Amino acid sequence: MTAPALLAPRRAGHLKVCGARTRADLALLADTGPTLVGLWHGVPGGPADLEADRLADLAATAIRLGLEPVLVTFLDDARKIAALARATGIRWIQLHAYQSPALVADLREQLPYAVLVKVLHLSRGRCLERAFTGAFERAGCDLFLLDTVTDDGRVGSTGQALDPAHVHALLPRLTIPFLLAGGLNTTNRDTYRTVTDHPLYAGADIDTAARDRTGRFTHEAVTALTRAWHPRLQETPA
Repeated sequence: MTAPALLAPRRAGHLKVCGARTRADLALLADTGPTLVGLWHGVPGGPADLEADRLADLAATAIRLGLEPVLVTFLDDARKIAALARATGIRWIQLHAYQSPALVADLREQLPYAVLVKVLHLSRGRCLERAFTGAFERAGCDLFLLDTVTDDGRVGSTGQALDPAHVHALLPRLTIPFLLAGGLNTTNRDTYRTVTDHPLYAGADIDTAARDRTGRFTHEAVTALTRAWHPRLQETPA
C-alpha cells in the first residue's frame, strides 16, 4: 500500500488521539471514532513512552481493532526508526522533535510506503521550522502537524492552544496536508473554523482533552471530541 493510499481519511478527515498506553485505551478509542492512535516511543520522560516490546503489542492490537497506529518519536536515527516500523507493522511515523530534512529523506528511502509526519513547532506565533518547510516537503514528508511549544520549551501534549492567526500566517508556505494540534477541545472547535476549512487541512490531533483529571482516556470525552471535530466519523457506513 502506498503512502497516498494510507493518507486517505475515513469519510471525514482524520481524528488522532495521542498517547495510548494500554489495550483498554485502544478498545475505548476503537469504540468512539478516532482513526489514528499515537503510540509514544523514544520520548524521554514522556508519560506515555513505551518500551519497544510494549509498542509492538499495542501496535498489533490497534491494527486488529481497525485503528491506524502512529509512532510518535523524538528519535533521530533513521535506521532505528525504520527497523522499529518494520518490526511493529507501524506505517505512520510522526517525528515530533527537531529532526532534520535529511532524516526524512533517509526514512523515505528506507520506508517508501510509510506516511511521514513532521511536526512544525510554533512558539509565540513563530514557526521554529519555518525556513525548512520546503526542504521537508522535498525530502518526502507527507504531512505536517502544527503544534505549540511552551515558553519553557516543552513540546507535545502540552494542552496549550494555537492562535488561528498564527496558523494562517504559516499556511501559505505549505503545499502538503497538515494535521492541527495544540489544545484542541470540545469548546474551541468554532475558533478554528477557518483553519479546518482550508483545503490542506487533514484532521485533528488531540491528547489532553481526551483524558480525565487522572490522565485516563474516557469514553465520554473521546465521544464528545469526535462529535465536535469530526462528527461524520461516528456515522454508520451505508
